[in-house]
Amino acid sequence: MPITLLWAVDVYGRVYSLSTASGRWQRGDDKLLELKRVSAGKGRSWGVGCDHHVYLNLMPSETPIRFREETYENQRWNPVEGFTDVLLPTDRWPWSDVTGVSAQPLHSFACHSHSWEWEGDWYVDLTCGGEPSQTGGWEYAVDFPANFSPEKKWNSCVRRRRWIRYRRYTAQGSWAKIPLDQPQKAPLPLCDISCGGWEMSDQSGRYPCLWGVSQQGQVWFREGIQPRVPEGSSWEEVGVPKEVAQLCAGPGDLLWALLWDGNLLVRMGLSLDSPTGSSWVEVETPGKEVEALHVAVGVSVVWVVTKDFKVWFRRGVNSHNPCGSGWISIGGEMMMVDVGLHDQVVKCFADMRVSPPSVTKFRITLQLTYACALFYRDDFGGCLTEASQGSVLSCTDSESEVGPVDQPTHTTDTAATLDPPEASTTAPAETLSTPPPATQDAPKSPAAAPRSRSEAPPGEGGGEPLSSAGAAPSSSPNSTTPLQTLGSGSEAGGGAGAAATYPLGLDPLPGAGESDAPVWAWISGGGCDVDASSLISWLSPTGRDERNSMSVWIRSGALRWWRDWKPQRWVDVSVALEQSTDCNGRKDCIFFIYYTQYDEKKYLHVFVSEVTAMVPVLGDCHHAFSVYTAQRTRRRGPLLLAAPTDQDMTDWLSLLSQCCCEWRGIRGPPSRQALWSTTSKGDIMVHEPSTLLETTSHPLACEAMFWRLVPGHLRCVQSNSLGLVWGIGWDGTAWVYSQTTIPGNLALSFKALPYPQTDVRCIHVYENQRWNPMAGYTDRGLPTDRPMWSDESGLKEGTKASTPPPSPQWSWVTEWVVDYSVPGGADKDGWQYAADFPVYVVERARESLKCKITLRAHWQQVPPIRLSDISLMPCLAQSRMEQVPVWALSDKGDVLCRLGVTPKNPAGTSWLHVGTDQPFKSISIGGANQVWAIAKDGAVFYRGSVSPQNPAGECWYHIPSPPRQTLRQLSVGRTSVFAVDESSNLWYRQGLTPSYPQGSAWELISNNVTKVSVGPLDQVWAVADGVEGFPAEAPGTLCHRVGVGPMQPKGHSWDYGIGGGWEYISVRGNATEPARTIVPAAIATQQSPLPPPTRENGSAVGV
Repeated sequence: MPITLLWAVDVYGRVYSLSTASGRWQRGDDKLLELKRVSAGKGRSWGVGCDHHVYLNLMPSETPIRFREETYENQRWNPVEGFTDVLLPTDRWPWSDVTGVSAQPLHSFACHSHSWEWEGDWYVDLTCGGEPSQTGGWEYAVDFPANFSPEKKWNSCVRRRRWIRYRRYTAQGSWAKIPLDQPQKAPLPLCDISCGGWEMSDQSGRYPCLWGVSQQGQVWFREGIQPRVPEGSSWEEVGVPKEVAQLCAGPGDLLWALLWDGNLLVRMGLSLDSPTGSSWVEVETPGKEVEALHVAVGVSVVWVVTKDFKVWFRRGVNSHNPCGSGWISIGGEMMMVDVGLHDQVVKCFADMRVSPPSVTKFRITLQLTYACALFYRDDFGGCLTEASQGSVLSCTDSESEVGPVDQPTHTTDTAATLDPPEASTTAPAETLSTPPPATQDAPKSPAAAPRSRSEAPPGEGGGEPLSSAGAAPSSSPNSTTPLQTLGSGSEAGGGAGAAATYPLGLDPLPGAGESDAPVWAWISGGGCDVDASSLISWLSPTGRDERNSMSVWIRSGALRWWRDWKPQRWVDVSVALEQSTDCNGRKDCIFFIYYTQYDEKKYLHVFVSEVTAMVPVLGDCHHAFSVYTAQRTRRRGPLLLAAPTDQDMTDWLSLLSQCCCEWRGIRGPPSRQALWSTTSKGDIMVHEPSTLLETTSHPLACEAMFWRLVPGHLRCVQSNSLGLVWGIGWDGTAWVYSQTTIPGNLALSFKALPYPQTDVRCIHVYENQRWNPMAGYTDRGLPTDRPMWSDESGLKEGTKASTPPPSPQWSWVTEWVVDYSVPGGADKDGWQYAADFPVYVVERARESLKCKITLRAHWQQVPPIRLSDISLMPCLAQSRMEQVPVWALSDKGDVLCRLGVTPKNPAGTSWLHVGTDQPFKSISIGGANQVWAIAKDGAVFYRGSVSPQNPAGECWYHIPSPPRQTLRQLSVGRTSVFAVDESSNLWYRQGLTPSYPQGSAWELISNNVTKVSVGPLDQVWAVADGVEGFPAEAPGTLCHRVGVGPMQPKGHSWDYGIGGGWEYISVRGNATEPARTIVPAAIATQQSPLPPPTRENGSAVGV
């Protein structure tokens, strides 16, 4: 790692540097140099001297800095003397630049300052256009100006040649004075300076921009800084609406300025094409009654110190959102802060002493007002990559009063332009925590003015170094920040990559006693490069109690985002996940998406508190996942993001899920009352219910339910309130959930999952042919026909060669074969036939290919029979059973009863075969051992005499089906039975009583339902086939039947939740009784108002 420097200026203007390769401060070689301010950048530092001149210090380099001066000698031919330097009055100068406009004789060139020296004398360039020339460097042309060539022709009347001389920059490693601009207008005496911009987002490695502030509050920009001109060429004034006291530029395109009235300005529109920006936006200070004292800017962070010495962090700052979105109070009292190359923070604490490892101590002198000690803030874990990818910020002070971070009340994730956050309706609250009132009079100037120790603010003299621990490094390649930060005392932990604050434990200066120790007036760490693997002697972590800590961390990366407005396409975006933790352990997290549209930088942001689900999705782009919120669920438009690799997608899903679970207080495995569901992709989702979920007056909106991902891969899942969970894979394998604590309180900690799980799935494509009288059945169809190779619907073309596995986790295990088990039957060659037009007929054949997925999860296999359906008896939360009845159907349609199933042995012991005269396709057991089943021909049966003593029952009773309908799936609750037919209609069985459990008739409830699940409280949930008004959404939407109760078991309307690809839902474990409300006697006779129904009985399920 290259050697970099940390710079500091004491109150006498003496300049010191601290190298990453040494252990002591080194004073500059120029003992007469006195600086007021210093600003360090990558490979260089700038300073403002007490003589108001600007100074530059370049890091020594093996590559010299050489600048080429050149001028052109011009001549014209005349018949008497030939080519001479006697030109026509309209010609260019005899010695000029390449354009001929400016006169440049050899004697007019001089070194601009003492930092340059000539390497040699002038010489002629003997090449023309990069090729060696035989004409002594002369180029010929007909006239000025014209195209010159090395060939002399009969009409060549003018010629020129180039003279070259090099000068070398000799002031590397020392402070060199920048000469005044002549004849350009020079700025008024400068009081502050800041360099930045060397890592513009458009291009990396660019030389920095230099900004200055005059004593009159004007802002100046240094032009012409180039690799061969490190000093620049001239100053340009940049207009400001108010007088500026201090400014700070980040390594990228961030520039913040501090006004004399204590407010802040942000420069907008900074880019390579417009290095001075376009406009200023004013941002209010964190404390409305306390003015800002100092501002520091990094790649994607902004720190502010107010006049009461409180430290504030600006959240949401990014190249797309330079203004940020709110303030967060960080513990501690400080004089100033500065940001390093990777957003590490160097802080200057008020009235604190340096304690080096030697006996001699640096003592704070009594002559100065603000005696300061330097601390270096190292807030990152793991390896550092790009500086713009994130930072972690954490600070604590047990004596400071830090206000809690206000929780956001709503989510706004619509596109927002870069307006000031104060005026934007899409930004969160501007001030997220309120600082305590000032305990002393604030200084009148933004700069730190000296004053006596007797005037020092109370509580500043005996502080200890700040520290933070407990951050674990990220495993993602896109991360440069810890993925785990400080919270409560139980969450804090140590580690090699933990965030920490390091006091600069330094050796004393040579020959300096305690009274001669420097007292710092200014620090600059913008050029200091330190990472977690650096072995730096002067960084020594210190321990401290972190239970009352305040922390912020940021995880950044690059993803792709599906823009859901025209033109719809995938867009490369940068994302950032920012989480803050207050001193009480409360966490607030925001997910930002930064994108560019028509060269305008914009962003979306979503509060993690409003996220309802993160689901991997199948589509044209691999490694994609959807982020749902209540608002986006209502609009049927989730955020669709895609990662570069499957590992990156897993990391982001894990991190987002962890933040959501932490905010909601969800830890460990799913509870016994959890709702389980599966997607068409095979992912398993879980929701932890509350007492408001099934209340009849104001139930929890289905769109606001939070679903978290559980490791595994299943087609369907069933549970009950005793904690038993069974599932069936796509290949028919039975699995039982083993409830063990999930490490890290996260369901995606795959490496620690105990059991391997596999699943096999068949992928189908259809070969379509049309008959014609000449050739019979051929693959030549009509223009209006479906593709000759397609999916089952015929709407999407798909050949055997172009059909990919469902995701990169899947791998092919067989070759393509003709499938003879297609529904409806097939001939000996696998063809199915259908009529299209009155004369012609068509045929199709289905070919299948198997793929396999292998992962680790908390699911244990239950051999050896493959199943097609399963059902566990629901029960109330307080129920106790020696054995839990479990009924299932094999893949051949046999009815099975599992024996020995208990909470301690959820897999049971053996299968008991229950005789039937035909194969079955759906089975369900409800309260009081009610067993209902549907045969493959659609006939409905009820199993009689089932009891704990006789778990298999006695006989089957045939139940009439609904008129002209064939049922395909049913679910039995405590006292109700619901079924779904082949036309996706939902039916309710009337007349169920303990004395007549078979019921009396079927009643149609709704249509457009594919699956139904009835819980132990007779609550009804379903999976809708489609959503009215949203034809483009994939089938599969979760629906909750509202108004279900003892007096109205059918409910009255549907509430619609997350959708687009849901396959199965089970609420049979949710025995959480709704909260009962006591109706006052005065209004007991009044009818309770109900929310307006969204859909009534008999209507389509939709949103």
